[in-house]
Amino acid sequence: MAILVTGGAGYIGSHTCVELLNAGFNIVVVDNLSNSHPEALKRVTELTNKSFPSYFIDLMDRDSLDHVFKEHHIDAVIHFAGLKAVGESVQFPLKYYHDNLMSTTTLCEVMEENNVRQLIFSSSATVYGVPQHVPIDENAPIGAINPYGRTKQVIEQILHDLVQSNPNWSVAILRYFNPVGAHKSGRIGEDPSGVPNNLVPYIAQVAVGKLTEVSVYGKDYDTLDGTGVRDYIHVVDLALGHLKALLKIRATQGVCTYNLGTGQGFSVLEMIQAFQEASGRTIPYRISNRRQGDIATCYAETTKANTELNWIAERGIEEMCRDTWRWQSMNPNGYRELATLAQKG
Repeated sequence: MAILVTGGAGYIGSHTCVELLNAGFNIVVVDNLSNSHPEALKRVTELTNKSFPSYFIDLMDRDSLDHVFKEHHIDAVIHFAGLKAVGESVQFPLKYYHDNLMSTTTLCEVMEENNVRQLIFSSSATVYGVPQHVPIDENAPIGAINPYGRTKQVIEQILHDLVQSNPNWSVAILRYFNPVGAHKSGRIGEDPSGVPNNLVPYIAQVAVGKLTEVSVYGKDYDTLDGTGVRDYIHVVDLALGHLKALLKIRATQGVCTYNLGTGQGFSVLEMIQAFQEASGRTIPYRISNRRQGDIATCYAETTKANTELNWIAERGIEEMCRDTWRWQSMNPNGYRELATLAQKG
């Protein structure tokens, strides 16, 4: 039996593949490489000393996806694949709705046809929109405020409807807060295409000299230092959360939703300071105006995941920044540097 990992070459997917293999699971990876690099999977094999089949296909290619299920005895699916940039989703909403919804519905249809009904879905705290209170628990009202978040919200509803139509399904919906960090080896990490959309990889690229300064959007929020506060979670803790959720769905039926975060918030300036200490580099920054839609404070209530999944985030802000810096300094141009060298050779 094997676990199918969609988007397994991506940031969170590759780290989860490492943890699955280290825990003794067999995996099969499907990834269309639209926002990832096959080198990540080579390094997963290197880190674990275990090989696994990979298919570079799109989830909307039903025949190819069905072939994967027919070729392997798939036991459960962890579904990471999807477009994920908030800003891009505002520019190209139709692409986000089409790709994220169609890929997920096609996946579920092929799963159903092959009698595979155990699924972990990679959702996001963006479904909460502007929170009415913090910390945010799983019963908080949802109301995403951008197309990316709305695709996650719609898919969550699709999965609830699917389980209601067939109670033999077992689904875990995992709402991530702000994944950061990298594998302690520095061999795999976050490799954004173009200018990073998220704070920590942006800070890392300033530290390594690829970017000149960090823009701090707003310093007049009702927080300790006036800058926005978010819940940052180490990607390895996040990956281990998927292993715990996998055990859950293999033992139960129905649908459950869990926040994956630390339950603690750090401000933008605190993250910059922590990264300076981890890297030994000065991080220049400039205060800018608030961005529309940004909120002052957002962090998770994690009691449900702690209790029901027996999972807790163990890695702190120092380790998050230290591991991010190790990855960035060892791979200043990410995985793409290898492709460039190969072309030159």
